[in-house]
Amino acid sequence: MELHVVINGRKDLAEQLYRQLRDAIECGRLAAGAQLPPSRLLAEQLGISRKTVSDTYSLLTYENFLIGRIGRGTFVNARPVKAEAKQSAADLACAQSLEKWRELPTPLRHPTLEGTSRYEFIGGATSRNQFPQEEWRRCTQDALRRIAQSGGFYSQPEGLPALRSAIAGHVSFSRGVVCSDADIVVCNGAQQALDLIARVVLEPGSLVAMEDPGYTPARLLFSAQGATVIGVPVDDQGIQVERIPDGVRLIYVTPSHQFPLGMPMSQARREALLERARALGAIVIEDDYDSEFRYEGRPTDSLQSLDKRGVVAYVGTFSKTMLPQLRLGYAVLPPAILGAVIKAKRLTDCHTSTLPQWALAKFIAEGYLLKHIRRCHTVYAGRRERILQRLNGDLSPWLQAVPSTAGFHMAALCKVPVNIPLLLELAKKVEVGLYPLHGFFYQEPVRDGLFIGFGAIETLDIDPALDKVRDILQQIA
Repeated sequence: MELHVVINGRKDLAEQLYRQLRDAIECGRLAAGAQLPPSRLLAEQLGISRKTVSDTYSLLTYENFLIGRIGRGTFVNARPVKAEAKQSAADLACAQSLEKWRELPTPLRHPTLEGTSRYEFIGGATSRNQFPQEEWRRCTQDALRRIAQSGGFYSQPEGLPALRSAIAGHVSFSRGVVCSDADIVVCNGAQQALDLIARVVLEPGSLVAMEDPGYTPARLLFSAQGATVIGVPVDDQGIQVERIPDGVRLIYVTPSHQFPLGMPMSQARREALLERARALGAIVIEDDYDSEFRYEGRPTDSLQSLDKRGVVAYVGTFSKTMLPQLRLGYAVLPPAILGAVIKAKRLTDCHTSTLPQWALAKFIAEGYLLKHIRRCHTVYAGRRERILQRLNGDLSPWLQAVPSTAGFHMAALCKVPVNIPLLLELAKKVEVGLYPLHGFFYQEPVRDGLFIGFGAIETLDIDPALDKVRDILQQIA
């Protein structure tokens, strides 16, 4: 890689080189420890004499900007970087818009590896021990071979045909989704799918209805695009359809495993929701984020499978079934918005990286995904059962589990007043990561409780962690 230096004309060559190298070091563009090109190579690149470069290196070394190491070369010496005054946000014409973004919260943000607790009940995370490393490695190697054999062109914005076909087969088999590969758009996680649908459906001032409490990142995303979000309360059957107001363009729901409380939407509510959406001319986003894991009762069909009028956009993700770091999701779209979403995808990021797409296509086709889901199901079922036993046992004076039949998180509501911030603070001190429910409420009154994920915590760690929680609750009650 060439060092960026620009020489103008044939006068003051040494001064030009000296000034640019010194400025680059002082502003930090050439970081401490960076190796400079050999004098002969830099002279050839710039079309000047080697002596000019050597003399400049010597002067900068004398001034302590550079340091020479025998047999290794010339390096930038460690120096304090001169801070230059930058334009502040308040001075910009877009100051008001920047302030709006600055004030947005970052809910459900996972901690860094250094910031995690010994016992983590965070939602949406999975245990590294469950991930099939060897099978994924083989699929990735196959993907590298395919890319090496292909031309150096960009891919299709809607995703690789092989992966779209694999996804269509998987969701049809596991969730009863009625689709073909032509209905699918591959995205960088479910969050991008929500963003793309909102981009083509909403305009500033558009009304969006979503569950309250509900998935806060979705609400913030819709609001950031200028929409007015209406929180619709939920009960034990799901969203209260009769309270969805007129004029709504988009309805966001999690019918299989309501986020964050966990109850499924009843059949009657599903039918009522589809009829209400048809009457409004609204699109329904069905976020089916973790319903592959079901523990009780008969499997329920997806909302999309009941849709006869083409109003449901089904959104899924592999972040929950595999690893969040993969950032692979998809949307099964009704014909009315499919073409617009594909164009929005192309304008947004052209296409999702093809390497993980090829790997995932093979991972699904070889049956590794279903095998992995079955293995995780057994593990998660055991963790869920143990947490429920504790919530119904020694933790029952303070907490009550919300009935839930799917996923790998549950909600526990407070039965008596509990100082939740103090509970979280004291738990953190004993290496237990707990997370509150209150951030998911929007316009409805907040109900105190805990959002308990059991994907990341190991089974043998559950009892020691909950022992600590019980002891804290006894102290602060």
